[in-house]
Amino acid sequence: MADQRINTMNNSKFRKYAHELVDWMADYFEEVEEYPVKPDVQPGDILQQLPNSAPEQSESFDSIFEDFNDTIIPGMTHWESPNFMGYFPANKSYPSVLAEMLTATLGAQCMSWLTSPAATELEEQVMVWLRKLIGMPESFTGVIQGTASTSTLCALLMAREQITDFEVNETGFPSDEQFTVYCSAETHSSIEKDVKIAGFGRRHLRKIPVDKNFAMQPKKLEQAIRSDLEDGYSPTAVVATVGTTGSTAIDPLQAIGEICTKYDVFLHVDAAYAGTALILPENRWMNEGIEHADSFVFNPHKWMFTNFDCSAFYVQDEALLVRTFEIMPEYLKTPEDQRVKNYRDWGIPLGRRFRALKLWFVLRSFGVEGLQEKIRHHISLAQNLKDKIQQHNHFEMLAPVPLNTLCFRFHPNYIDDEEKLDELNEKLLNTIQKSGELFLTHTKLGGSYTIRMVLGNTNVTETHMKKAWKLITEKANQLL
Repeated sequence: MADQRINTMNNSKFRKYAHELVDWMADYFEEVEEYPVKPDVQPGDILQQLPNSAPEQSESFDSIFEDFNDTIIPGMTHWESPNFMGYFPANKSYPSVLAEMLTATLGAQCMSWLTSPAATELEEQVMVWLRKLIGMPESFTGVIQGTASTSTLCALLMAREQITDFEVNETGFPSDEQFTVYCSAETHSSIEKDVKIAGFGRRHLRKIPVDKNFAMQPKKLEQAIRSDLEDGYSPTAVVATVGTTGSTAIDPLQAIGEICTKYDVFLHVDAAYAGTALILPENRWMNEGIEHADSFVFNPHKWMFTNFDCSAFYVQDEALLVRTFEIMPEYLKTPEDQRVKNYRDWGIPLGRRFRALKLWFVLRSFGVEGLQEKIRHHISLAQNLKDKIQQHNHFEMLAPVPLNTLCFRFHPNYIDDEEKLDELNEKLLNTIQKSGELFLTHTKLGGSYTIRMVLGNTNVTETHMKKAWKLITEKANQLL
């Protein structure tokens, strides 16, 4: 009797509900842009609808799914709406979702070759496909991590162990050495977080000034390295960015790489979002000098239509990566260890999801030409909107648009006070968000409040772009 109460779902019920959920999922794909892209809720609204404790007795799936529709969906920000144009996208696609369903069903823990041989070898091959797709040198070897933040942390840990000949892993940081890390002033905040986690300390992170295009200045980088050497520090790693979060600025890898080679400093390249654009041959200029890099990361889960999480991390020295992370308790040893890749030793977590499956599905379903067509379309939409903004009397661009991120502000020609302009643009953005029709975000560039717009959703079209621009200008005119 107890077993009957506990086991509330059998295979026949699972089949029934799974079909219903797939129907709901397909409807969501078709109808997502009809939802308010940002929910009209206040902090605590959802929490108040949830019980304080888990139920003592099992509840029916019908009841659970009803609450999902009534409580959860009204409180969701719909990242998959083509009207979501903030941050960077977290894209998905039909083949990626189908692969995730299979991954969840298989439930494999892919920490080693033995625990799932197909998962390991598929990941190995898919990372070769991806390397070729974005034009990376054959000297790079890839592994899938969870996020770019985690990948960059792996890179910094590699740099730490390389400069100390693996002594930090054995005995901790030496008391008589100070290690320094360098990035641009526009680099993502995760770099600072990773510097703290890796034990370097925030005070040992040097933020290098940027040029008028918000890219790192190589001369300033070299000056900082030389100054630290003179002061007795040990320059350890540089993080260059291909596509900064604020404006998708492109750091000059060739010049930065030559400096890193000259001073024997580990170079990591963070191309989390913009890396996908490297599938277009005309954008390979962004990666000129990549041969100087020790590691590189980009996220297919941002702009390559592959569900979160899927971060492609590449290294030049596979042995350095493995030696940084490997650990071999008796219970993990297998007869095949010397003949296979055990990806548990290629990053921080022991447990690993079967992420390669969805990437495989996406690459095969779209093909190279299909991916290129999508990315070119997104870039074209952004370039067209850039022209509209530049032609408008009351708007101005605040950064170049190398890809599909637009940084602009509302600037009526009779207002010159920077503080008033900041207040006006913040009010404009809040008005747009409250409408529920469009989701944008902001940053500050050169000290100015800047509205960011990213045309990178899987299904965004010219119609969505025009509708968004119309809404922006209408809300701006209302403020006048």
